[in-house]
Amino acid sequence: MPPDTPQRLLIVDDHPLFRKGVRYLVNMVPDFTIVGEASCGQEGIEMAADLEPDMILLDLNMKDMSGIEVLKVIKASGNDARIVMLTVSDQAEDLVAALRGGADGYLLKEMEPEDLVAKLAEAAAGRITLTERLVNLLAHAMRYDASHPKTPSEAGLTEQEQRILELVAVGKSNKLIARELGITEGTVKVHVKHLLRKLNLRSRVEAAVWYVDQQK
Repeated sequence: MPPDTPQRLLIVDDHPLFRKGVRYLVNMVPDFTIVGEASCGQEGIEMAADLEPDMILLDLNMKDMSGIEVLKVIKASGNDARIVMLTVSDQAEDLVAALRGGADGYLLKEMEPEDLVAKLAEAAAGRITLTERLVNLLAHAMRYDASHPKTPSEAGLTEQEQRILELVAVGKSNKLIARELGITEGTVKVHVKHLLRKLNLRSRVEAAVWYVDQQK
């Protein structure tokens, strides 16, 4: 379930009509409130710093700079907003680049309005935000990449790292994982860093998809 307080949402997209459509859609949902709209990447970076939103919807392809560049700048600044890419691109390389850049989700503009709202609610609750088709695309890309181990034992994951990976895969935040396992949040962060290195992955979303795929 989304948090009790409305999620403060920033839209970064250089298409005015699309921003208008998203605004109209989101305004009908009590779980979100739009705090700003940016029409280019640089403006998005500045508004993210000034407004400190809970979530950012970020276009991938903009005229002044790519969404991946914007994503990396915002993440490097220490901003802890959840960033969900919203784009027309369903190319595997764009998906992987976004997730490795720190995106918390990747959605397609072709989605039905009700599906988009549902996915935003998932993001607000801290869960992985990918459509099923993109999950399959990412899993396929990783499955045939020889640089990734095929099982937790092949990766050399410890028992604690495996447990944390399971919790990451169901969308638990570091704070919730720490509470459940009775360890500090800092310790969880260290374990996540180590398991990502062992799996040769760069993001929690990739790790979650890898885990779910290897359970099949």
